Amino acid sequence: METGIIIIGAGPGGYETAVRAARLGQQVVIIEKDRLGGTCLNAGCIPTKCLCHTADTLEVLRERGIQLDSEELAKAVAHKDETVERLRSGIAMLMKTPGITLVEGEAQFVDTHTVRVKTEEGEQVFTAPHIIIATGSTTKFLPIEGAHAKGVLTSTEMLILTSLPKRLCIIGGGVIGIEFASIFCSFGVEVEVVEFMKEILPPFDRDLAKRLRTSLKKRGITFHLGAGAKAINEGEPMRVDFEEKGKLQSLECDMVLMAVGRAANVGALNLDDIGIKYSPRGIQVDEYMQTSVPGIYAIGDVNGLCQLAHAATFQGYCALEHITGSASSVYQDALKVIPSAVFSSPEAAMVGATEEQLAEAGVEYRSLKSFYRANGKALSMDADDGLVKLLVSPDGELLGAHILGAHASDLIHELALLMRMGGKVGDLAHTVHAHPSLSEIVLAASEA
Repeated sequence: METGIIIIGAGPGGYETAVRAARLGQQVVIIEKDRLGGTCLNAGCIPTKCLCHTADTLEVLRERGIQLDSEELAKAVAHKDETVERLRSGIAMLMKTPGITLVEGEAQFVDTHTVRVKTEEGEQVFTAPHIIIATGSTTKFLPIEGAHAKGVLTSTEMLILTSLPKRLCIIGGGVIGIEFASIFCSFGVEVEVVEFMKEILPPFDRDLAKRLRTSLKKRGITFHLGAGAKAINEGEPMRVDFEEKGKLQSLECDMVLMAVGRAANVGALNLDDIGIKYSPRGIQVDEYMQTSVPGIYAIGDVNGLCQLAHAATFQGYCALEHITGSASSVYQDALKVIPSAVFSSPEAAMVGATEEQLAEAGVEYRSLKSFYRANGKALSMDADDGLVKLLVSPDGELLGAHILGAHASDLIHELALLMRMGGKVGDLAHTVHAHPSLSEIVLAASEA
């Protein structure tokens, strides 16, 4: 079968690009071997946020002295499953957009314009002048003894638990590790985090990361920083061996979460035979998301540029513009300003440069701060833990923005827009903000 565009993978990048392409008059075949929505919907962004919401509610109730029964996790998982199914059904409806053909099966390149798909009904072959690879990523495992032992779970498996361990060890203090640490602490689990770097959330501003760690520590989470996991030993209890400050140490637990990142999912595509260049980081692409083979593009986690669902979507739009011959710098510029968030309690969010990056580059800047504890809405919500931190050039340009506190993931977008449009912090200071609202913390920082 001949078509205009083949998209391999129906995660956020894949299905959003398919819908936009179809609305532009393109004929699209989109191939998915697992479930619509990809990792984000089925085992990442959405299900973890469902559990985060329940965990936040538990924290509020606990602060008010309300005790809950031990079945809360099962109830939270049921809510998560219902939410995911509703969203998956919505994507299925989108896949019925005129011009889109959804094929369920595993894809493999035959040549640079041909893809073979193994389906339950047999093999199907599709050809197109343009192909977009959007196959996402898979869980990484440390190359240590016991990494695949019984009782070692990935984030995917953590999301289907219906009973709680008493003690949980999380190997990895990145976004995935910190979100699960926060969630399971709220459910009453004893959590210890083993992180190889000197601070949690390595890509984030160190000041913000330290403040978040301090907040999580007050909630009862134990951290081992600069600690390299050496081995995981099965048994009851399990034992995790790690080296911290030059000394070999161990901790006992009932379950281990392996949260050391994700790797580009390229294994079954047959890339070597068609000459697509890639590395352990991911498939190499240019500014239009085009690979080393003209006409073939790679978007999302599989190219390793930015492992965020919203980045995948905009990368898909960038590739589509190039495919349709309407390429401009709009999406390339947009992809220079990508906000990110951690849905812990409290939340953390950032956009732009960190203090460490600016200092290393020798860039002159000022740091402007305001605090949740001075905001009326935050106090009314019992959410006085947090701050807004703006990094500003001498002429008022916003170089980076960092928020720790309630609804940080929502508040960051005003600052992302300011950066995207090239505005000055003074523009923010002269914009009226509703009272009482958390957005006034952002306003206060701009006036600091």
